[in-house]
Amino acid sequence: MFACAFVTACGGSSRSAGPPIGVTVGGHGAKPDDAPHATTKGVPPGETAGARAERLHRQAIIVDGHNDIPTIMFGSNVDLKTPETRTHTDLARMKAGGITGEFFSIYVEGDLADKPTVTGGGSLRRAIDLVDVTYRQVEQNPSELLLATTAADIRRAKKEGKIAVLMGIEGGHAIENSLYALRSLYRLGCRYMTLTHTNTNEWADSAGFSGPTPTRHHGLTPFGEEVVAEMQRIGMLVDVSHIADDTFWAVMKSAKAPVIASHSSARAVAEHRRNLNDDMLRALAKNGGVVMVNFWSTFISVDYQNAARAWYDKNGKAFAEIRTKYKDDPLGFIEARAKLRAETEPLPKVPLSVLIDHIEHIVQVAGIDHVGLGSDFDGVDALPDGLDGIDSLPKITLALVERGYKDDEILKILGGNFLRVFEQAEAYAKSTGTTLSGNGSTRRIDSKR
Repeated sequence: MFACAFVTACGGSSRSAGPPIGVTVGGHGAKPDDAPHATTKGVPPGETAGARAERLHRQAIIVDGHNDIPTIMFGSNVDLKTPETRTHTDLARMKAGGITGEFFSIYVEGDLADKPTVTGGGSLRRAIDLVDVTYRQVEQNPSELLLATTAADIRRAKKEGKIAVLMGIEGGHAIENSLYALRSLYRLGCRYMTLTHTNTNEWADSAGFSGPTPTRHHGLTPFGEEVVAEMQRIGMLVDVSHIADDTFWAVMKSAKAPVIASHSSARAVAEHRRNLNDDMLRALAKNGGVVMVNFWSTFISVDYQNAARAWYDKNGKAFAEIRTKYKDDPLGFIEARAKLRAETEPLPKVPLSVLIDHIEHIVQVAGIDHVGLGSDFDGVDALPDGLDGIDSLPKITLALVERGYKDDEILKILGGNFLRVFEQAEAYAKSTGTTLSGNGSTRRIDSKR
């Protein structure tokens, strides 16, 4: 989702230029006190809520579905070993946050879709570059990180006290309309792909972000259906974040294995096209998938959306100037954006409880087995109050304890649900009895075969 913070103008900086203390906004839907799931049960005698949350956080396999730090590592030569206050992620904070499995986003911005590949710095070239920068960090930190490509690898990381780094492609244009390229990225370790980013590609419609929805196909083309089938055949998770509603329903119609929404929230709580409506939540539950809730203030609070829109109406020209100036320097952009925020009117904070409202709503509509976490760290510019980065994840566990969830339910939300989906996708791929390339489709959009 990095483009929405680095390329667009929505949202505020919760890290470098936050609003004054005490300025808060709410969500648009369920309230904590109204949640029928919430109970006073679950805290054993003698164990405080804080102690219970700490115990569960240590016990849990915690998986985050989406982190855009590779774009910053690549564009600004950031090393995870070096503490970095301008980002949401570094190695020390990953350990402090208790993360077990972190999906590094192989994010390919939409404007690369029309560039020649490799020599022109096109989509596939960017994907390969970000894969390598991810490998680089894992190989430079072998005592703390391991590259994970299976659910078993995530479980192994937990046993060994390491952090499993996984890779997910953001933007289906990364495969450049070739199932050969799709399989090659799978071989390199990528284990999910959003079918689009904010741009519609040649085979799938995107939800876009703002303005008119970029409708072109009214869902998936026949080649798009083949992409979905091939992903599931080889065991790459189909990610429905970013796609248009029609595309979502086309995926649901053809999917033979569970799918994920790696970083999407509940539309009924905060109206935004990037979130899933209740019919989608129910369909995804029927499919067996998991919705990994996005933390971005813009996606979880309509009040924040309105405030950010008003801010941009006043400051959009200045924002566009720094966006252009620092297009190839993510950290430079973050600094300039923070300075601009500090010089203009503050944007409000969104309470952490609003994020929990999204989790709560998905539990109520889809069920406890179909919700997880998909932070969008380092791809967004405003997080709920108190979530300053990946080291703040224990606050979510405490909030779930205080909301009345049982131990096993919290373990599911933190990562257990994703692990189940990942294992089921692996099992489906194995059940096909096919080899990765030997039985693979040779289809390309530019092929006449």
